[in-house]
Amino acid sequence: MALSAPLPSGTVTLLFTDIEGSTQHWEQQRAAMPEALRRHDELLRTAIEAHGGHVFKTVGDAFCAAFSRASDAVAAAADAQRALAAEDWSAIGGLSVRMALHSGSTDEREGDYFGPTVNRVARLLAVAHGGQVVVSGSTAPLLRAMMPERTELHDLGAHRLKDLAEPEQVWQLNIETLPIEFPALRSLESLPNNLPIQRTSFVGREQDIADVMELLAQHRLLTLVGSGGVGKTRLAVHVGAGLLDRYPDGVWFVDLAPISDPELVSSVTAQALGMSQQQGRRVDEAIPLWLKRKQLLLIFDNCEHVLEPVAQLAASILTTAPEITILATSRQALAIAGEAAHRPFSSRSLQLEPRAKEGDGRPRRRSPGLGARWPGCAPLALLRGWHPPATPRPPRRVRSYRR
Repeated sequence: MALSAPLPSGTVTLLFTDIEGSTQHWEQQRAAMPEALRRHDELLRTAIEAHGGHVFKTVGDAFCAAFSRASDAVAAAADAQRALAAEDWSAIGGLSVRMALHSGSTDEREGDYFGPTVNRVARLLAVAHGGQVVVSGSTAPLLRAMMPERTELHDLGAHRLKDLAEPEQVWQLNIETLPIEFPALRSLESLPNNLPIQRTSFVGREQDIADVMELLAQHRLLTLVGSGGVGKTRLAVHVGAGLLDRYPDGVWFVDLAPISDPELVSSVTAQALGMSQQQGRRVDEAIPLWLKRKQLLLIFDNCEHVLEPVAQLAASILTTAPEITILATSRQALAIAGEAAHRPFSSRSLQLEPRAKEGDGRPRRRSPGLGARWPGCAPLALLRGWHPPATPRPPRRVRSYRR
């Protein structure tokens, strides 16, 4: 579509939207969805363009739009939600759209936007609910005395998003006559975890994160192998953040780097998990039993200097607790039965693919689509289950540890 004016450049306000539960709509109302989606697209595009916005990308039902002024972006979001609320969506059992706005500098290339601002707004969108409009702490100050009529900003407090950066001050756009009560944001604070804040960005590693997520969907024990300083810890932490929705009992990070005494591995693990003291049992015996009925991801970081006790504890957990997945980082593999190992950031990638004995009855995890297993990733295209063509990656070789 030809644009009537140049794309906004420099510091812009981005508006990202998508339909909540769209996959379920397509599964249950396949015949009616094409028309509903056509009408949804028409309403959104009309509202965006009426306020000087530019739709620079659509992925499935997701819209990505850029505005030169934050006030125009907020007005477009408000008008779009009003138009959507006025429409009859009974043919598909209702339709709700979540929206996020964030302002910052961007890089523009060939009609598209790139950079941390794009990543941040996609993360912000992932914590919102259908019908809700959330506004970042960088956009809210730009709206002083410029709010559209019959709207106001409500402070939702500081929230950590899944990019694991410093907390983001999040505001909700309240629109007169539309609902303003929503569940708590799906931020890290609302999900069980102890993942550390990451002081530096991890942009450009989306494919590495996706690779590890794919492997964890297939293997209960995965070790990221590589020399010190290559980024194994940051990769593991970002993978854990991306998988919080998959594990009802959370993602728990065990930092083994400060430990010099191998005997402390179990006690540090118990402390990270928030376990209370178990009377009459050693800690290494109590941990697998405590995890037996839980479904969580356990991250052992920097295992190389305490390999033996970590390997023993991991083996016991995998035997006793069938719904526990373990992700480890180390300069060398744990070398225990059932382990898969992967060397990230390398063309000589090692991906171990152990096989259970035939007929052992162990269920296989089904690997979900990229959008399901990696919500909130950036760019938004990845959030919607689409990945742009990339340079072909070399085939990953397989190594197994078996009894």
